Amino acid sequence: MTIAFTTKGEYWDSAMDPRFGRTEFFLIFDEESNELTIINNKDVENDAHGAGPKTAQRLFEHKANILITGNGPGGNAATVLQKAGIECYVGAGEMTVKEAYEAFRDGNLKLF
Repeated sequence: MTIAFTTKGEYWDSAMDPRFGRTEFFLIFDEESNELTIINNKDVENDAHGAGPKTAQRLFEHKANILITGNGPGGNAATVLQKAGIECYVGAGEMTVKEAYEAFRDGNLKLF
């Protein structure tokens, strides 16, 4: 399983970013290979519209199965994620990436 986290940094102890479309980074964790990939998402910062769907497309391209974030995506991005088969879990906005992963594994995050 490949899990994407919205985050403000590039490490397991980085703070989660509660935003989806305009998150600063994604940390993508491949549980099978134990690999961590960092995706810089700052290029959408100045987009007036469409940041959510653009970001959702980026996750699809990186073959994420699960998204863990704070507040969840907006309507258009949620539609793109759903069509791509990416499950979204929310409630991790005040955690570190590591804490969010543990909360997900323990079943303590809410399916969006």
